Amino acid sequence: MSDNMHEEAHTGPVKTPKQLFWISFAAFVIPVFIIIGLVYYVTSANKLSPGATDTERAVAQRIQKIGTVEIRDANRPLAGGEEVYKAQCAACHAAGLAGAPKFQDVGQWASRIATGFDKLLHSALAGKGGMAPQGGGNFTDVEIGRAVAYMANAAGAKFAEPAAPAAAASAAASEAAPQAAAAAPAATPAPAAETVAAAAPAAAAPAAPAAASAGAGKALYDSACVVCHGAGVAGAPKFGDKAAWAPRLTVGFEEVLKIATTGKGAMPPKGGAVTASDADFRAAVQYMVDSVK
Repeated sequence: MSDNMHEEAHTGPVKTPKQLFWISFAAFVIPVFIIIGLVYYVTSANKLSPGATDTERAVAQRIQKIGTVEIRDANRPLAGGEEVYKAQCAACHAAGLAGAPKFQDVGQWASRIATGFDKLLHSALAGKGGMAPQGGGNFTDVEIGRAVAYMANAAGAKFAEPAAPAAAASAAASEAAPQAAAAAPAATPAPAAETVAAAAPAAAAPAAPAAASAGAGKALYDSACVVCHGAGVAGAPKFGDKAAWAPRLTVGFEEVLKIATTGKGAMPPKGGAVTASDADFRAAVQYMVDSVK
């Protein structure tokens, strides 16, 4: 019996190959997990600011930014039709995807061109079929209009490229000035004295500002108001539709101008042309009112 006890004392705790396997496995795996845990702890701690408490770290994680704000340059030069087409329209129109008329395909564009530029522009800005609204994106309404004209003209149309509102107003004013100057001699009787001859140009002078105002009104209508009033969408009275305008004009021009300036229903203030001057916007409203007189 003493020999057996002496033998057990020298054999140790590992008595079978299975016990040896599990002890060796634990001796290898446990240190690996310990090392991984230490590495994770060290790297996680480095991401936090030194000396920050747990509360401060939690607050910093909750208030971290989740978005960005993009500020665009409103004074940048207007992009041309080809530039806008390549940047925004070519994705569908180049290959005629999702029902979009293919670029330069006369057959597909013919019926659309026949509806006129205003209708095409309205469809582009408001969206149609598989095409999402293009208004309010990376380009202004005028730039989208230029892209529409570029695509339509490539298929045989003869649309003029929309000009910037200020440029259109200046062009209208420059065209009106020679007409007013030419009309002045006809309206002035033959001078009997030098004082009468000097008074004639002064009497004809107010015609130029009036013509310039009318030109600015049409330019602003073409660049902003036509989107809704051109086709009478969203409850807007259609341009030139006397029946649609009649009940609105019963309150008088000044009240109509006030409603248009502050906005009503689906129409935003100034029809969305918030950068337009009060004088130009008044001229645009007058232009629409005059169309039904």
